[in-house]
Amino acid sequence: MEAVLKSLHDNQQLAMDQLFEFLRIPSVSADSAFKPQMQVCAEFVQKAMVAAGLQAEIISTKGHPIVYGERIEDPSLPTVLVYGHYDVQPPDPLNLWTTPAFEPQIRDGKIFARGATDDKGQVFTHLKAIEAWVTSTGKLPVNVKFLIEGEEEVGSDNLDCFLESSKERLKADVAVISDTSQYGDGIPAITYGLRGIVAAEVKLTGPKKDLHSGIYGGSIANPANALARICGSLVGADGKVQIPGFYDDVLELSAKEREQFAELPFSEDSFLAEIGSGAAFGEAGFSTLERRWARPTCDINGMFSGYTGEGPKTIVPSTATAKITCRLVPGQQPEKILSSLETFVESQCPAGLKFKFTSFHGCSAFVFDPNSVWITAASAAVESAFGKPPVFIREGGSIPVVSSFQQILGIDTLLLGWGRNTDNLHSPDEHIHVADFHNGILASAHLWQKLSEVSR
Repeated sequence: MEAVLKSLHDNQQLAMDQLFEFLRIPSVSADSAFKPQMQVCAEFVQKAMVAAGLQAEIISTKGHPIVYGERIEDPSLPTVLVYGHYDVQPPDPLNLWTTPAFEPQIRDGKIFARGATDDKGQVFTHLKAIEAWVTSTGKLPVNVKFLIEGEEEVGSDNLDCFLESSKERLKADVAVISDTSQYGDGIPAITYGLRGIVAAEVKLTGPKKDLHSGIYGGSIANPANALARICGSLVGADGKVQIPGFYDDVLELSAKEREQFAELPFSEDSFLAEIGSGAAFGEAGFSTLERRWARPTCDINGMFSGYTGEGPKTIVPSTATAKITCRLVPGQQPEKILSSLETFVESQCPAGLKFKFTSFHGCSAFVFDPNSVWITAASAAVESAFGKPPVFIREGGSIPVVSSFQQILGIDTLLLGWGRNTDNLHSPDEHIHVADFHNGILASAHLWQKLSEVSR
């Protein structure tokens, strides 16, 4: 291990230079104008894998390419599947960046660039750690497989097909993803749970065109009025979701988990000030952290109907539409929740209106036993790098690939985030702290050694 650590220390500047090269590639998956740059970025990742001692290839999909690499030292050793993505969010609005999004700059100990923390900077830490092991010792203490895709920011449409067709190739004991965050400044974390999600659209259609509200109002059902009532019925005044059976399968938090959450440093006043809200709201009987991380929700993401311009326009609108998502917790089944949601909202649709329900993406929630041997090993690695043991947290968001790994490959995932929630993910002036980048590489280097000691 000493040789590995020396290699990391001696090559810190080289790692930074290579990260900057990575960040300069505008790999925006959502915009077809950047398609040539997506290929350039895939080629960069392949070369980085080869430099790290992996056999690597670019795999074409119906969309953007997947880059796959592996190094099998010994079949008797644990095998780790590392996932990440090389695509990034569009940089817009450009005028809110202090410096251009694809011209990396260091300011105040932070690297500013699109993709710095989501996810180029984080995934690159693992490649540099692998490279240090191989160049300094000639081998790895574990077998590794790297799966880096180019469509995470646009829904990973082609990933599951690749997983299904490559089950044998992707066999592993555990997966590692660094696309989450530390709990707070100077507080490293391991995320052991994620909420799942279902998304849907409800559209109500009344008259074949907008009608004069003075002539026709009160004589037919108004789609906007009806949809407002339906949306208002989804969540009660106590914050509980009103969909029948919504909580039937919820896996409740243990007393120990609630105690651990309560011990985390958290200021509700600071939280509210940061997001610009006047008060907390949610399901009665649970703390803000519990509601954000481990309780299910139902939210209206958008509603649109009729006239929305300046001044009045007196109409009965022809249609009304709402976008709805439910965040799920372990135990809840996406298909069951979608079915219950559809039945509940359709039951309230007035006569004379056409009802259309469209379901979109969805994935199950994820929870990893925080006492597992894999998490114990990862915790030791994080402590070795950051100088303090990580706290164990859940996240309110969803990472669908984690569910895919469970359902298709049958493996659990270690979620080891080196970034911070304040790194402006998806926003102008995205960044990663220089110290977090180097500590992430160090933690990754320790991780391979610690995982090698796990009895399979």
